[in-house]
Amino acid sequence: MMIRLALVVSEFNQEVTYRMLEKAREHVEKKRGAQATYIFYVPGAFDMPLAVERLLKKRDVDAVVTLGAVIKGDTRHDDIVAENASRLISDLSLKYGKPVALGITGPGMTEEQAIARQEEVPVRAVDAAVSMVARLRKLEKPAARGRKAATAATATAATATAATATAATASNTIVINNDTADNN
Repeated sequence: MMIRLALVVSEFNQEVTYRMLEKAREHVEKKRGAQATYIFYVPGAFDMPLAVERLLKKRDVDAVVTLGAVIKGDTRHDDIVAENASRLISDLSLKYGKPVALGITGPGMTEEQAIARQEEVPVRAVDAAVSMVARLRKLEKPAARGRKAATAATATAATATAATATAATASNTIVINNDTADNN
């Protein structure tokens, strides 16, 4: 099943963020089974949570990737922007049960540091979003089998010793990681 991503990109510091978007789009195209269904531009990182929330409500979005660069200025403004945006974005991921990858660099970062990270961070964010969707799907798939296995284990436990029941339960452990996520 295709993994449908929405990319939310900040227009502020666009000399960095538009390169981040370009790298993210290139990486999505290279990922087998993933596509960017939306690209949503926001004025700045502080404005991202509203766009992220609207996109998470859409049926054709499995995850959101945020892209922004919060560069240090003369005040603590960069700290406030980055901390609030990341906290709200994280809350939205939990509220809607869909991954939101944090591809926002900063705070406390110079322009040179932002430029140095403009290619690596979006790739990591896309990878994180795709990986989380795949892992969550893997978690959902064995649920039906898990109930049957649990029922069988319960029936077995009723007629077997406690040690046998413990062994049956242990054998039904489901591991969700990168190795299993790609093996749908």
